[in-house]
Amino acid sequence: MNEQQILVAVGGIGVAALACQWLAWRLKLPAILFLLLTGILVGPILGWLDPQALFGSLLMPLVSLAVALILFEGSLTLHLSEWKEIGSVVHRLVTIGALSTWAVITLATHWLLGFDWMLALLFGALTLVTGPTVIVPMLRVVRPKSTIANILRWEGIVIDPIGALLAVVVYSFIISSTTDGGLSHSLLVFAGVIGCGALFGVAGGWLLGLVMRHQWLPEYLHNLASLAAVLAIFIVSNEVMHESGLLAVTLMGMWLANMKGVDVRQILHFKENLSVLLISGLFILLAARLDLRAMIALGPVVLALLVVIQVIARPLNVLLSTAGSNLAWRERALLAWIAPRGIVAAAVSAVFAIRLNEAGQQGALLLVPLTFAVIIGTVLLQSATARPLARLLKVAEPAPSGFLIVGASAPARNIAKALQQLGSRVLLTDSSWENISAARMDGLPVYFGNPASQHADAHLDLVGLGHLLGLSPAGELNALACARFRHDFGHRRLFSLASGLESKRSDKHRASHEHRGETLGLPALTFQQLSQQLNRGAELYSTTLTEGFGWEAYQALHGERATLLFARDDSQWVHVMTPHSTLKPGPGWTLVALIQKEPDA
Repeated sequence: MNEQQILVAVGGIGVAALACQWLAWRLKLPAILFLLLTGILVGPILGWLDPQALFGSLLMPLVSLAVALILFEGSLTLHLSEWKEIGSVVHRLVTIGALSTWAVITLATHWLLGFDWMLALLFGALTLVTGPTVIVPMLRVVRPKSTIANILRWEGIVIDPIGALLAVVVYSFIISSTTDGGLSHSLLVFAGVIGCGALFGVAGGWLLGLVMRHQWLPEYLHNLASLAAVLAIFIVSNEVMHESGLLAVTLMGMWLANMKGVDVRQILHFKENLSVLLISGLFILLAARLDLRAMIALGPVVLALLVVIQVIARPLNVLLSTAGSNLAWRERALLAWIAPRGIVAAAVSAVFAIRLNEAGQQGALLLVPLTFAVIIGTVLLQSATARPLARLLKVAEPAPSGFLIVGASAPARNIAKALQQLGSRVLLTDSSWENISAARMDGLPVYFGNPASQHADAHLDLVGLGHLLGLSPAGELNALACARFRHDFGHRRLFSLASGLESKRSDKHRASHEHRGETLGLPALTFQQLSQQLNRGAELYSTTLTEGFGWEAYQALHGERATLLFARDDSQWVHVMTPHSTLKPGPGWTLVALIQKEPDA
């Protein structure tokens, strides 16, 4: 390929990756599905992209480095301190349940496809992993009850690095067993791979943690340092002991994530963005290398394997993991249906297949088409059926129309109760134990802590919530929360009370409109005004408009004494009123307003 063709191909991959991610976002489906289908289309079907011709001998080293970075990013999410907090069901899903899934897939692969036991064990380890990159988009579509959503989300986070580690260990044993010298030599090589990977991984994580903890590098270089460290540990570990690099970077991420005094959030955010870039390009390239003839040649036995994974392996996993729990049979049924395979399986299988084939392992090249068939099959089937099944089982949440309320002071509690009366779900967050206790006494759901904290990232239950209300007296906290949840809710669903101090500050001292969200109230309302009016006897009134008492009559009755806060339309959707609202409520609408007490005559 000439220089111009290479530039067009690389640019085309970037454009296609962006289109796939955008389409996945619009349709609320896992991006991996569109990336794989795009790669298959432009590769084996149309013949527009030949990764081997494009990158030549650089292809597999680049894929190996990308897989190392993906595994490192996944292992950064495994905090051992949270192991006790994720619940017994998740514990069993990623231990006993994972072992049962591994065993069922291994047996099915050996008997149905004729794989030898070692290769079947590796395929079972590869395909027992779900992962947050496929689970989270599916949960946005399915919207199951919070109990189910939390279990599936935590399972995806925890099983990702564990499954990758298990696959690397099995792969290392297969590589060691292909060396000459018999079983004893194979075991020594296997021990060397495990020992070398553990040594370099722990040492790399510890050293990088020291650099970050003691600020030996400026903060803006932490991301670059972590990237360089991952690549260095991967390469050096592989040089010292062949094929120990993936284990090293996985353990490195786990060590760094659990090292005291080290904040990995900035690195994790950088790695998440980098992973999106790597995953998008990687999957298109890997799918473009697929041998469709080999996949078709596998025949109907692939469908039989999919049936075993879907209706035997996963239900058995859930049956063992939920025995004795408080989950209803409907919740267990949905858990037994949702387990799409994703990134780790596809990326790692491509590297392992080529290395094993070079080592003389018969049938290793079939790992890639078989793994991709399982990924496409599970994602397609479960994306199409999980939401209807959740509705049929009556374990689906309604549209995310609830409110995350920042602050649990008395004014915030009054607004939360008014929203509850409209039928909306609410969740109040506050770092004041006194406010949280008072909210609990009022029967309001709460989260004790800062909504922008790392703990909140892992534990704050956003299922059913679609709006943010910044009702804290601290305007900076409201702005911080709006910035934090902008991605989750969208900028049009962020609202906060106006700040009296903000209006007196110059532009360079005032938080931008983008970070504050829309101002609550028609007309705008500050926390001080809200609190003072409630103390003077103002009340939150809910009024339903009728044909005889419409919007004009409502305005004429209350006039300037009313500050309109919310309006629920005839389809039961709650609109937040702001100074820019142009809604004209009609019959059947319910209005919630803060109405001041009439002055004494």
